[in-house]
Amino acid sequence: EKPHRVLLLGEGNFSFAASLCGATGTHVVATCYESEEEVSGWEGAAENIQRLRERGAEIVFSVDCTKLKDYFLPEKREFDRIYFNFPHCGRKAGVVKNRELLSLFFHSSAEVLAEEGEVHVALCNGQGGTPADQPQREWHNSWQIVAMAAGAGFILSNVHPFKAETIHGYKSTGYSSLRVTFSLQGWRLHNVFVPFVPLLDHFPVKLWQGFLERNSHHPVRTVKEKLTAGLSQAFPLQNIDCCPSPLHQRHLSEVCHSNLFWIGLSPEETPSAEEMSHGLANAVSFSPADPCRDTDRSGWVDAQEGSCVSNLYYLRPSLLPCAQAIIRRGAFLPGTLHVLSGPVFRKCLIAPYSMPVFHEMVFMCAVGRDAENSCIQMLVNSIKTSIHSLQTVSGLKANVRLQEATTFETAELSDFAAFESQLSKTEYFILMEVDTFSSCEQGSCVGVVRTAYDEPVSSELVVVFVSLNLDLLAMLLCGIADWRTLWTSDRRFLLQFPRGELRLFRSFSLYPPSYEHDVSFWVPDGEQFDEVTFHTIAREVSGETVVSIQLIDSFQHPELGRKSLCYRLTFQSCEKALSRQKVAEMQLLFRKEINQRLRVTLR
Repeated sequence: EKPHRVLLLGEGNFSFAASLCGATGTHVVATCYESEEEVSGWEGAAENIQRLRERGAEIVFSVDCTKLKDYFLPEKREFDRIYFNFPHCGRKAGVVKNRELLSLFFHSSAEVLAEEGEVHVALCNGQGGTPADQPQREWHNSWQIVAMAAGAGFILSNVHPFKAETIHGYKSTGYSSLRVTFSLQGWRLHNVFVPFVPLLDHFPVKLWQGFLERNSHHPVRTVKEKLTAGLSQAFPLQNIDCCPSPLHQRHLSEVCHSNLFWIGLSPEETPSAEEMSHGLANAVSFSPADPCRDTDRSGWVDAQEGSCVSNLYYLRPSLLPCAQAIIRRGAFLPGTLHVLSGPVFRKCLIAPYSMPVFHEMVFMCAVGRDAENSCIQMLVNSIKTSIHSLQTVSGLKANVRLQEATTFETAELSDFAAFESQLSKTEYFILMEVDTFSSCEQGSCVGVVRTAYDEPVSSELVVVFVSLNLDLLAMLLCGIADWRTLWTSDRRFLLQFPRGELRLFRSFSLYPPSYEHDVSFWVPDGEQFDEVTFHTIAREVSGETVVSIQLIDSFQHPELGRKSLCYRLTFQSCEKALSRQKVAEMQLLFRKEINQRLRVTLR
């Protein structure tokens, strides 16, 4: 392989470059802000420059780090690593000037950085403004390196001490104009990585990422395979490989229409039966539609464009109706455990464990009425055993238990409370606790157990359904705190799970900046405010970067009787750079959308 091209900026006496030059697989390009004549008079500089040239390194003088592309030909602009040790504007420049220097430097680096390249910046302790600095300065008195990098599309991936004593021959020179040596105590090296793929660009239709495909190493598939293998030890098992299309045209009486994702299609956009069977591969251009806004019976209104569409589809909110349809077709063997899995979609409030899309796994088995309880216990025990075998790999301790539905606070449920089938009765919730990693005090609900007595299998049989949220199971077992991370296309995520092994997840974005914006408005007279749609619009316009929505004030006008609400939105990305300017643009778009779609009057 060709050697990594390493660009060193702000070299003083070139002692850092001299120590790095000659490393295997590395081609060094060392630069400094001063001219060669000025630098040559500094202690040790001439010897280091000569050593670099003898070893084949490139040396460029009078380089401005804010205009890097001006100093290299187009074919030589791609660097795999860029190092900038202790940048400073010089003399008594304050934090504002040095923030500006960092911002311009990161924008300039983005123009000469290779794909999957890295930018390394060393700062003195306290300058960065991150929790890695001890003691940590107040935000306004720091260089705010994470925010400056985010403006150019970078995220902070790692922070560790700058160990100058391990760099042979290295000697700091201080500001170029003063040549005052730094104290070595408390130096930090900040590694800033370029994010590869934006998160969840298309909403609500997620790109079909093939988590459950045979060649997938995604942790969701690993959990599915372990559960299937564990249950096959206790039951004869039949996998139902043909999962029905996630697009449907008929209405579900069991589900509130406001909790469904509706998609309006014109006749030329309507997918064929073959396309429908292959899922959502071509669905990224579909537009969300609102069935409640149709003005006549001839068509539906596109929720974003306001145009009329002739065909309306919804994305399936559960696999249970699919499972029940399989039973009715007669393709069902009593005593055999049938397994069905695939993605499901539901509108929901914004929360770390509340997923608008996740992979559901349904087990169903027909047994005699007198064997119902023993079947449920065998199913849950097999699930417990499988999860315990997985937790030994990830290192987290999990506790799985059943709780009767009559004693469980359904308000704490994020996904399963959204779908209550009229054809089956919820008997138990499957709760899982992983150390202190839990969405509520009573544990995270990872599944439900339902029974149905009127399925046309036999009058003497009862059908037991177990529905599991595979995504939530993977999150709890791998210590993933945000569901959005599970759906990232960034290869750094899957690299942490080689060959499908479950491991404790390590975030590749440290100290991501967060931004808060408030929005207040008058609710239309005589209408019930639709908070789920409010949250859904926030998901759409922000590209899933809104992590929290809180009601901070409610006001009823004493004379007019009008009601005003004020919400606080918190924006934060778990994998991509998020700048203040980008968030401000999202907030303006959000205000416009809620005004048009919820008919609120902005204040």
